[in-house]
Amino acid sequence: MKKYRSIAFLGGADFKPGDQTYIDAYTTAKYLAQMGLIIYNGGGPGVMRASTEGAKSAGGKVIGVTYHPDVPLSHFEGRDPQNKFDEEIVTADYFERTKQLLLLSDIHIVFRGGTGTISEFGMAWAASRIRAGQERPIILFGEFWRTLIENFRRYMYMRPGEFRLYKIVDTVAEAVNEVKRLASSEEEE
Repeated sequence: MKKYRSIAFLGGADFKPGDQTYIDAYTTAKYLAQMGLIIYNGGGPGVMRASTEGAKSAGGKVIGVTYHPDVPLSHFEGRDPQNKFDEEIVTADYFERTKQLLLLSDIHIVFRGGTGTISEFGMAWAASRIRAGQERPIILFGEFWRTLIENFRRYMYMRPGEFRLYKIVDTVAEAVNEVKRLASSEEEE
């Protein structure tokens, strides 16, 4: 897995232990950390903390890419003190945090979330389109993505090649197998 050494976990901050999305992020991170991937996340709660806990349960390394606003923001989850990652990269603001998450990681996996997750996915998708030939794989976790993507296809102006830049998976096993597939196709090159 020379080319693919790390994966960014993107997704909602409101998920709690016991929620299916939290469990899926935890379990996926655990298996990917066992494969030797470094886990990146935004340092907050929800999917971010779940990915840290999953990776740490497997002895993996986690890097939190965070920012600390000067004034409290009413709808920003902030840095979660329960998210015990190994290393912190502090950025200037939300946009820089997202940019660094996408630049520092080799693969992006996107779980359910809200407007922040939509923003992260949009930035990841656009960046992959712009980097044609050097795009970073995007894994969309959950069947709901099929409906969203179909609506993009139906109502937005989309170039045909943009629909090959991601893979939709429905289970942890499918997510792990997609990363394995990416690694094996990379080794064949």
